Amino acid sequence: MSKKNSSANLKKFLGDFKDFDKIYLNFKNKLNKLKKKTYVVAVSGGPDSLALVALTKVYSLDKSSKFHYILVNHNIRENSSLESKKVKLILKKKKINLKILNNNIKISANIQNQARILRYKMMVDYCQKNKIKTILTAHNLEDQVETFFIRLSRGSGLKGLSSMRYSSNLENNVKLIRPLLDTKKKYLVKITEKMFGKYINDPSNLDKKFLRTKIRNLKSSLEKSGINYDQIIKSIHNLASSNDILDSYYSQIFKKVVKASSKQILINLDKFGKYENEIKIWIINSCIKILKKNYYNPRTKKVIYLIGKLGSKKFKKSTLGGCVFEKNDPLLSIKLEKK
Repeated sequence: MSKKNSSANLKKFLGDFKDFDKIYLNFKNKLNKLKKKTYVVAVSGGPDSLALVALTKVYSLDKSSKFHYILVNHNIRENSSLESKKVKLILKKKKINLKILNNNIKISANIQNQARILRYKMMVDYCQKNKIKTILTAHNLEDQVETFFIRLSRGSGLKGLSSMRYSSNLENNVKLIRPLLDTKKKYLVKITEKMFGKYINDPSNLDKKFLRTKIRNLKSSLEKSGINYDQIIKSIHNLASSNDILDSYYSQIFKKVVKASSKQILINLDKFGKYENEIKIWIINSCIKILKKNYYNPRTKKVIYLIGKLGSKKFKKSTLGGCVFEKNDPLLSIKLEKK
């Protein structure tokens, strides 16, 4: 479709598209490179995800792509089901169909992390059933900076401080794409207000018991001190670039130390022991990802604790990240933990 028609579609849904044409062009170019016919769009009802819905709606007119709009209702809060239905109604008014997936697993500890894991699992299952390979999320520039501070507060290394990547591999060859990672939230709010007129505020975003909320509330104080998010993003990009170089180097070490198959991984402990902890952590995380085929790394402190135990003559067996680590000198065997 021509640029003129693309602009007409943008104007049709967003009114005066002057503030949004660069954002849409950036978004469009990213999806064009993916060359996918069908996508799952993660929807929450907040302004970020509804802006993503708006952009995909315009894109569907440009490229005739099909988008499945999915909202996962975790059933954690009392009004979550009612809120899900309100989001469905907001989208229905624009002739957009929203499918609600209801979680029936009780979440009681580490709520935000467990909810995120379950959300991705349910969306991946949906993708598998519908032969879809790509999930789009509305993570934006502010989310990126908040993730940086969360990981900084936990003592993360270079990989963690590189924050979120544009593309991540989930289970079963499903990719998670974050096309709005370089877009400021204020623009997404404007897009949502233009397209839908309203959005749903998640009260958990204001709950100060969550670390992300505490960090989000620091933004104004940081800016008053002369530290703005644009500067932090530059640092994140520099860290990510350095991490890519290290990943290449670590991959070469991995080949020397590890023999991997789909069912078992063997680590040569004599070779493994010669490297620094940062490399050992990378190797352990990579081994778990190969076997589990998942996106998340175990907490770094747990990996460090395991590495410390491996050096003990008394160590025989341990579990981490759903895998069993068993020592048979000079090898460490890693297998999936039996359920």
